[in-house]
Amino acid sequence: MNIYETVQEELAKEATAIQKVAKQLSKESLEKAFDLLCKCKGKVVLTGMGKTGIIARKISATLASTGTTSIFLHAAEGIHGDLGMIESGDVVIAVSNSGNTQELINLIPFLKFNYVPIIAITGEPNSQLAKNSDVVLNCHIPKELEPLGLVPTASTTVALAVGDALAIALLKHKNFQLKDLAKFHPGGTIGKKLLLRVSDLMHSGKELPVIEEKAKMSEAIMEMTSKKLGCTAVTNKDGKLTGMITDGDLRRQLHNKGNSLLSYTAKDCMTANPKTLKPEVLAVEALNLMETYKITMIPVVDENNVPVGMLHMHDLITAGVI
Repeated sequence: MNIYETVQEELAKEATAIQKVAKQLSKESLEKAFDLLCKCKGKVVLTGMGKTGIIARKISATLASTGTTSIFLHAAEGIHGDLGMIESGDVVIAVSNSGNTQELINLIPFLKFNYVPIIAITGEPNSQLAKNSDVVLNCHIPKELEPLGLVPTASTTVALAVGDALAIALLKHKNFQLKDLAKFHPGGTIGKKLLLRVSDLMHSGKELPVIEEKAKMSEAIMEMTSKKLGCTAVTNKDGKLTGMITDGDLRRQLHNKGNSLLSYTAKDCMTANPKTLKPEVLAVEALNLMETYKITMIPVVDENNVPVGMLHMHDLITAGVI
């Protein structure tokens, strides 16, 4: 057996399955499912059994982490006392490839009695689950895409992809931002990336390179060299930021002005009105700004546009934001 070819073949099958389902999902069913989720006044309850139950749990986790209140209900535990978790105003997403899993079918009378809408993610649009659901998301794939025609691989991948796509649609609808994501990820690597702010990483106080506009370029170079950041902020007589000088500016100015560069002032050579950040901005937002404008350092100013720090791309790398 060639392991490389086997893995490549399986990945291709799962990618094919996702593309196939993306084309066969009807616009009407997607819009109806999305409408139910948007209007949900309670929580979104994901349920399933076995491997699709694991997929349902992951979809629920994605929804919960992106601003949609969601829980996972194990179908078997549901019919043995846990149905109290479901309340009026909830919406249920039931995940079952066959659509005939008995534990799921046994939940239907309770859901119907309590007027809880059901969204079915299933590979069998004519199954008992599908026939009793308010919306059916048809995730049928050919059996030959599954190993031996039985082992759930492509089918579970498709179900997960559809659930994630719905979660992202809700995220965009709610205008969910990085600052919102940070609230739900206070720990771990994601938390580290999202909770760090510019004020946690910037160079400030004696480490902040800054000179006045009237200073000679010889002073600007000394400031840049002593603070070891390869740049300096430039301020007017009131201490407000008016520009910035970087190593790149020095090279360009030396090319243009030659040996007379040192006689010029910082104002003559600075880049005026540079991009700035506020101390309270999330570090990951600072990274996005720096990548967008292809800059490696950026001054940090207070509400009066007075420089209070300098952020370098290396600071973000060291902190693990990148």
